Amino acid sequence: MAILVTGGAGFIGSHIVNDLQTMGETVIVLDDLSGGFKENVNPSAVFIEGSINDIQLIDRIFHSYKIEYIYHLAAYAAEGLSHFIKRFNYENNLIGSVNLINAAVNHNVKCFVFTSSIAVYGAGQLPMSEEMVPNPEDSYGIAKFAVEQELRTSRHIFGLNYIIFRPHNVYGEFQNIGDKYRNVVGIFMNQIMLGKPLTIFGDGTQTRAFSYIRDVSPIIAGSIRNPDAYNQVFNIGADEPISVNDLAKTVAKEFKVQPEIIYLPARSEVVHAYSDHSKVRNILKYSTKYNLEVGIRIMAEWAKKVGARKSKIFDQIEITKNLPVSWRD
Repeated sequence: MAILVTGGAGFIGSHIVNDLQTMGETVIVLDDLSGGFKENVNPSAVFIEGSINDIQLIDRIFHSYKIEYIYHLAAYAAEGLSHFIKRFNYENNLIGSVNLINAAVNHNVKCFVFTSSIAVYGAGQLPMSEEMVPNPEDSYGIAKFAVEQELRTSRHIFGLNYIIFRPHNVYGEFQNIGDKYRNVVGIFMNQIMLGKPLTIFGDGTQTRAFSYIRDVSPIIAGSIRNPDAYNQVFNIGADEPISVNDLAKTVAKEFKVQPEIIYLPARSEVVHAYSDHSKVRNILKYSTKYNLEVGIRIMAEWAKKVGARKSKIFDQIEITKNLPVSWRD
């Protein structure tokens, strides 16, 4: 009996693998290492390098192991970039997910745990709550919501149980700080360690509630042991929104530098995004233990140890019209 974690070499996935190992579970990790690192994977887990778009590989995994549960975290989660990589986004974030849903149905998986995103809500719905009708504004959010709909349909037609989490702006150790397209906390830390100015799209007044990983991952990992969580959707993350300007100051303070900020042209994004967490508190007893300053301090200590990472250029841009200049090179 085993649990399959896709994206288990990535940021959130690697923490969930650690939590599952602590719970005494046998874990199989599937990751193509496009955004994660093999050294992130708990050595007690079975690691398989490969893609969720490799149907033959997925079939071999399910025939080699008795997979009871799936935690699906594999995704390319660059929300802003998704406008310009639509085919890549849907192939990886939607079709890849459908490959796993098919396998889960065919092999009688007990529960499919899916990390969606508050990107499904779109703009103008604050605080975002699970009862609201999603209206995503970018291709990433559209793909995530489509997977949610597939899980609901698969529950209705095939009896596949699911748990959907909509985390937001999670940061912490093992984040890919060398990815310039996503995860602003990691981007800021990497820029500081490289001696570069901090770059902010727009005027920096946009707000997000930044969520430390150790508040989030144990709840997701332990959810399969709570029957009340089955076939439910949960927002999960921090409660207090902060502007990107204030975030830059907080990160710079931890590195003991004065922030030098370059403001870039605003990109198409939801300006204010934070969600209500009443449901996850009531059912899964969720509570936050780390405020932003503490979480940033712990992540900064880790980042200083691993050092700065060179940003890779995403070389599969499909649409160049209106692509931010800073993403062109």
